[in-house]
Amino acid sequence: MKRCGFLLKVKQDRIEEYKLRHREVWPEMLDALRRTGWHNYSLFMAPDGLLFGYFETPESMEAAQAGMSKEEVNARWQDEMAPFFENIGGKHADEGMLKLEQVFFLE
Repeated sequence: MKRCGFLLKVKQDRIEEYKLRHREVWPEMLDALRRTGWHNYSLFMAPDGLLFGYFETPESMEAAQAGMSKEEVNARWQDEMAPFFENIGGKHADEGMLKLEQVFFLE
């Protein structure tokens, strides 16, 4: 499994609504994530809205993203979530993720 990390920034005035939406992720979105290789997926947020995402996937972050790009439910989810983020230049959040390099791992 490949371990993947990324950063995004949630707008300060949308943080609480963002958290609420993630307590109620659509079941079909969860199914699509699982089907396209997103495992042990977690999101962590700092008080200022800085979001750290982590997941494990069989192949690569790019392959997992490519799989989700083919899912109709992902397009709907991304359309709804795009207004929550800063500095993604009109893109969907899954296109604006700042991919992080893994520099250490302790098993």
